[in-house]
Amino acid sequence: MKDYYKILGVEKGASPEEIKKAFRKKALKYHPDKNKGDKGAEERFKEINEAYAVLGDPEKRKQYDTFGETEFHQRYSQEDIFRNFDFGNIFQDLGLGGDFMGKVFFGGRGARAGSGVGIDDIFSQLFGAGGFSSRGTSHGFHNTPQTGQDVVLELALEPREFVEGGTKVISIQTAGSPERISVRIPPGMSPGKKIRVQGKGLVGPGGRGDLYLSLALSQGSGMRIEGENVEVEKPIPFSTACLGGTVVVDTIDGKPLKVKVPAGSNCGKRLRLRGKGLPRSGGGRGDMFVRLMIEAPSRLTKKQLELVKALRDQGL
Repeated sequence: MKDYYKILGVEKGASPEEIKKAFRKKALKYHPDKNKGDKGAEERFKEINEAYAVLGDPEKRKQYDTFGETEFHQRYSQEDIFRNFDFGNIFQDLGLGGDFMGKVFFGGRGARAGSGVGIDDIFSQLFGAGGFSSRGTSHGFHNTPQTGQDVVLELALEPREFVEGGTKVISIQTAGSPERISVRIPPGMSPGKKIRVQGKGLVGPGGRGDLYLSLALSQGSGMRIEGENVEVEKPIPFSTACLGGTVVVDTIDGKPLKVKVPAGSNCGKRLRLRGKGLPRSGGGRGDMFVRLMIEAPSRLTKKQLELVKALRDQGL
């Protein structure tokens, strides 16, 4: 697979300015106008533009860093990579002029509106026939028939599904009638991330758009999210708060865990369970916090009432 950082010659922690500077330097070195007839330079030029289309976009770069080369290319097609990649501004910034692509690949015919040279034509020259569709862009060029709009839906998952992954069957109605779709949830996901299902969006002249499922934590889980950390409330008796003891807490993995409650714990005290939270983007897991809530019984036996009164008389 392609290592975009190596292609641009920058470190993984490079700043956006360093990435842009490296792209400018290499794009000027390898652009076809300076290397006429050199197929190797042309291939390098393609790779450089693809690398910058990913690393120059904060969201795409985050996904690339999170999932790695292999899974990134499983999630992103070449069309996705170059979506919103504005060649006009980029090559003008390089001092090559807005019609640079037309000059290089079309014998001097500029890629302008009305010229009959579209962005799809440019990509056909760059990446081969049928290599790109300019859906969703606004370059001012002639476009292929528009595909339908993408659809974004929220998909609620149980806590353990974020950790273990699995398969969900959902019902959508985007093409005129209900449609059931089986969606694979990769393990290690977290709330807020999106899963792309190709060709399941709205219908358009050029075909259907895509469906994006935004993952959310099920409201019935009884958990609150704090980034990759989660918090649950655990009721405990007054005696356990005073004397200490052990309580059983259900973790995200669905496995009960015994947790030690220190003596003298106040209501609202948080106990930290390291590595029991949601998956982190860079690997590992967040933490789980157990908030202790002292539970007062609604009804007391005669004996319990006497004991509580005795405690009150002793200042408790």
